[in-house]
Amino acid sequence: MPEPAIPQTAPYVIDCEPGTYAWCACGRSARQPYCDGSHKGTGMTPVIENVVATRKVAWCGCKHSQKRPFCDGSHTKLRPPA
Repeated sequence: MPEPAIPQTAPYVIDCEPGTYAWCACGRSARQPYCDGSHKGTGMTPVIENVVATRKVAWCGCKHSQKRPFCDGSHTKLRPPA
């Protein structure tokens, strides 16, 4: 599987209403942190998350979190591009 693009090296902190969200796993979506279908042909798929109550969510922005789709601080360990 290819490496995801890194749209930003910080979380997307958003006040979310209850509902189902499709988090972009490939990093190519123009609607970050949500999927817009840009993953087609990459072999990657979005992560579907059901938010059950209104709350602030820290969606992973670097696409390298081990707690996908949520930020776990992995962005602090990424190497800058060469």
